[in-house]
Amino acid sequence: MAEYPSDLFRRQDEPRSFQIARWMFLKALGLIFFIAFASLFVQLKGLIGAKGILPAAELLSWAREQLGEERFLEVPTLFWLGASDWILQGLCAAGMLLSVLLMIGFAPRWIVLALWISYLSFASVSGIFLSYQWDILLLETAVMALFLAPTPLRPQEARGSPVWPGSIWLLRWLLLRLMVLSGLVKLLSGDETWRNLTALRFHYWTQPLPNVISFYVAHLPDSVHTVSAVLMFAIELLVPWMMFINRRFRLWTAAILVAFQLGILFTGNYGFFNFLAIALCLVLLDDQQWARLLPERLALRLSELPPKLTVAPPWIRWVRLSLAVGIVLVSIAEMRFWRRQLPAPIERFLAVLQPFRSINTYGLFSIMTTSRPEILIDGSRDGKNWQTYEFKWKPGPVDRAPGWVAPHQPRLDWQMWFAALGTCRQNQWFLRFQKKLLEGTPEVLGLLKTNPFPDSPPRYVRSLLYQYRLSEMSEWLHLHQFWRREPEGVYCPILALEEGSLVVPSLP
Repeated sequence: MAEYPSDLFRRQDEPRSFQIARWMFLKALGLIFFIAFASLFVQLKGLIGAKGILPAAELLSWAREQLGEERFLEVPTLFWLGASDWILQGLCAAGMLLSVLLMIGFAPRWIVLALWISYLSFASVSGIFLSYQWDILLLETAVMALFLAPTPLRPQEARGSPVWPGSIWLLRWLLLRLMVLSGLVKLLSGDETWRNLTALRFHYWTQPLPNVISFYVAHLPDSVHTVSAVLMFAIELLVPWMMFINRRFRLWTAAILVAFQLGILFTGNYGFFNFLAIALCLVLLDDQQWARLLPERLALRLSELPPKLTVAPPWIRWVRLSLAVGIVLVSIAEMRFWRRQLPAPIERFLAVLQPFRSINTYGLFSIMTTSRPEILIDGSRDGKNWQTYEFKWKPGPVDRAPGWVAPHQPRLDWQMWFAALGTCRQNQWFLRFQKKLLEGTPEVLGLLKTNPFPDSPPRYVRSLLYQYRLSEMSEWLHLHQFWRREPEGVYCPILALEEGSLVVPSLP
């Protein structure tokens, strides 16, 4: 066995190095990008393809007419060169290939830049379907990773390239904002369930896509949920600050935050969000700490450095430092919970940066939902006999167990949760979705679990609102029902197609 420090936490005189942390983080980032692109690839045509719910080409056509030359800044995307289905799928496949190259270690900085451009291209044309917090977090992480990723093309040379300590602190700053802002928005929202510590009594069964573990956790005693809420606030608001104390506390910070993210991962379906948050925790540890945690042979191989490391010229160091300071200042300005308005020039500058989605503010579940409305969509050929479309992952049949789908994110199922919290008039995309059902569009029907009209599309569709509530354990044991539901009313009126347009028909 190689001789490592007997105390993982003890003070060391030699300077800290982060070669191992960088190696692990970039591999994790490559894997997360691969997951993000692969998840999007299988849904692409139904969401933003030429026959999808929100075609990217339509958005670009509108932007070309309405925005003129400003469209390139307002909608930053490579799809200005073309937005056909094969181009959309081609860039998505290219994103997966680039992700593999990043995991291999080939030209890391240039690959990260290409991944950022590719994912931003999709986020810019996907509207509501790529507007989640982990989408913008992935883009911002990629920007921060540009300071960390080495420039050399060959993996061996890249691995030996020096790590700029400022890049480590930029990623830590992002992790700090992600966690602390997530706690602050809950306290500052005024939501009573967070303030009286009852929010987690509802969270596990009202979250967008619960899983089977959520079902059991939701039935824990109320006292457990209260204590969990206290621990959650302590972890989000206090623990991240420990990273600024010393390496001992950084190790504890990493351990607690990783455990916290694993807890969220096992009790919900949040795409690649938890994996990305865990990846950010990897840079909290230095090489000496990682050498104690990793297998001996891997640690020794990753610790080997070339005899001479290339040092960047002074002007590059100054540019790098200036950009990093600028990013930190902009990210502080984006914390809009503590202010109303900044001077006009700063507001204009922030507005210019906003379409790039790469310096953001964060905060999930600022208002806890205490009920679970669900939209059920029925189709009919005669207006009398109705059959229900079943989604792949969102709650539908009361006897179907909540599924485990992460790190894949079924974006239509997710968006249905948001739609149910509003009205049909507030969700114009939902009307387009129903139109695709009436047209029998295969690309959109492929996003669903069942199509009750495989031979020809229905003549009518209707959308009904139900209130779902988690079944008691006794009901599940005897009736094998995970949900109880009660009809609440009509979400959208009965619709039909006339000359290619949606109308409210007069039923026979």
